[in-house]
Amino acid sequence: MPEEARDTVFRTRYGKLGAALLMGCAAFLMAGKAKAEIVTASYGAPTTRYAHGVLGDAIEYGTLEMQMSDGRRLRLTLPEDRVFEDLSPRLVDLDGDGDGELITIESSIHEGARLAVYDETGLVAATPFIGRSNRWLAPLGAADLDGDGKVELAYIDRPHLAKTLRIWRFDDGRLVHVADKTGLTNHRIGEDFISGGIRDCGQGPEIVTVNSDWGRVMLSTLSGRKVTSRDAGPFRGRQSLADVVACKG
Repeated sequence: MPEEARDTVFRTRYGKLGAALLMGCAAFLMAGKAKAEIVTASYGAPTTRYAHGVLGDAIEYGTLEMQMSDGRRLRLTLPEDRVFEDLSPRLVDLDGDGDGELITIESSIHEGARLAVYDETGLVAATPFIGRSNRWLAPLGAADLDGDGKVELAYIDRPHLAKTLRIWRFDDGRLVHVADKTGLTNHRIGEDFISGGIRDCGQGPEIVTVNSDWGRVMLSTLSGRKVTSRDAGPFRGRQSLADVVACKG
């Protein structure tokens, strides 16, 4: 097995201890060299081992592939009872150190989806699994939603059932729950895309979704632990929502 593959399997199987040992070795070997950063990321190892198909087909992914700034390509492989039930990883600098982390949708065959954050060392933080197979979540993005200097991550929990906006803060390497609001969604079963997002049109970040019956576009803001939503006009299809995200509406 190639050295990089051994490393990623070791991280996945042995968790924090394995990651700590690997990071210690890397620090020793790379002393005096600039830390490599993730440049791009994608999913690999297509699989049908999780029969859900919420994104329009039966294909999910078993690996997370990372292209590093020093030319290396790293691969992290999930256990057989988990998949990335997602379209593509989202590269965001969550802790402000200039090195991006990857926001993913990771699903357990037995416990459904969770929002998971990875970097080149492996799993960094994650929300709890929803708790039941074939239950999914749809990310909206990450931003400092309340102006406290820390980044929040937003997603819709079970966009076809619970239709609940959940917000978590990335704080000292952990995801801390901040607030929820029901009656909002951003995905319909079978769509091969996730709608909405986070925008800033000059008045601070706003979360863009639709209401639960897909009739109205909604803008939500966070203050303290409270989410406030306002109507931004009728939903007239995918492009109308994209225009709102792009501050065109």
